[in-house]
Amino acid sequence: MTELDREKFSKEVNVPSVEIPSQNIGKSMHVFKKYLLKMEKLKPVVEVDGTVERKKLLLDPLLFETLEKLSEEQQTKLSELDVNNENFSRTCLHLQYENFRIDDIFKAVLPEGKEGCTSYSRIGHIIHLNLRDHLLPYKNLIGQVLIDKLIGVKTVVNKSSAIDSTYRNFQMEVLAGETDFITEVKENLCTFKFDFSQVYWNSRLCTEHERIIKLLPQNCVLFDVFAGVGPFSVPAAKIRKCQVFANDLNPSSYHWLKENVRINKVAKVETFNLDGRRFIREQLSSFLLRKPTEPIHITMNLPALAVEFLDAFIGLLAGIELDPLPDITVHVYSFCEESSAFSEMRIKVESSLKHSIEDGKIVELVDVRDVSPKKHMLRLSFRIPIEILTKSGPEVEEGTSEPKRLKLDLESQDR
Repeated sequence: MTELDREKFSKEVNVPSVEIPSQNIGKSMHVFKKYLLKMEKLKPVVEVDGTVERKKLLLDPLLFETLEKLSEEQQTKLSELDVNNENFSRTCLHLQYENFRIDDIFKAVLPEGKEGCTSYSRIGHIIHLNLRDHLLPYKNLIGQVLIDKLIGVKTVVNKSSAIDSTYRNFQMEVLAGETDFITEVKENLCTFKFDFSQVYWNSRLCTEHERIIKLLPQNCVLFDVFAGVGPFSVPAAKIRKCQVFANDLNPSSYHWLKENVRINKVAKVETFNLDGRRFIREQLSSFLLRKPTEPIHITMNLPALAVEFLDAFIGLLAGIELDPLPDITVHVYSFCEESSAFSEMRIKVESSLKHSIEDGKIVELVDVRDVSPKKHMLRLSFRIPIEILTKSGPEVEEGTSEPKRLKLDLESQDR
């Protein structure tokens, strides 16, 4: 079935059932609770012939066979409630499409071995799929089932294989519902509004966003180099009362970043629409010249490219003496292979900085999530050595060059 035919789900089935006096329903649930028939829009406890004196329990035929198959303890319990073989019968039910769960429907309509498509991300009223090729012939059916079965869902989209631009927003196809990409999500006590077709948002990173917010000291300073629509910046300002400098090169992300600052009524947030390297070398260096005493945290959540931007820190304070020395912690993300993930991440960072990072400078190295069986998203949090910031000479000039723009693949979109 490639086009959804709801009438095909209309059928009559006979299921085991048991009649029990209404006053004994609660006590009988100690035995029957795990055997109840669980289907959508179908009550497993129903009245008998319109009377309130007796109730009928509908049982799952895959779980319940006969009274004799129950344990001796269960049979004894039912005997005390005057429930015996005479109370059991078969009840005919007329089932329709509305009674079946998503998994049951997919199992019924998709070819055997192809029903595994229940993994999705929800972004407000939007369901985001990344269907594999073998499921594409059934994409519209899958989209319609999700619209039917998930409350509040109005749009189902599938990620295409092409990258739309350097701004990491991807092309998508609407499989079912409205072509409405402006949505709202709630995360870490904040509301985020954005156009999902023009910006990057990954609901699977909610836990990582929360981890970073918990790492930030109260009233510290946050420089968010690749801020997106603000999943780090907005809660940092709202929950931790941080002074935030938030930047994103994508004009649409920058627009919604400003909007989310307004919606959440957060103070002390400055927004920028700059290249990440320029943001570091202009805004961070300018702030450091004020001789701040607060801890400074820098988030660099662009795992496909963020490590390449670390050279912007080289020589940032060359020829400048500061007292006290700034306390700067960098949180940088990258993709690594599972077999050598932790060592690979450290090598990448040290290579870009042209400087080793002592163990004592490393705050934590976290495996954020699996992107694929051989690809992990990692975060290295470290205190940047002052020697990197004050370095001078040829390496400083080399470090200020523009980064090579990589052609991002689909997995590199997980920010």
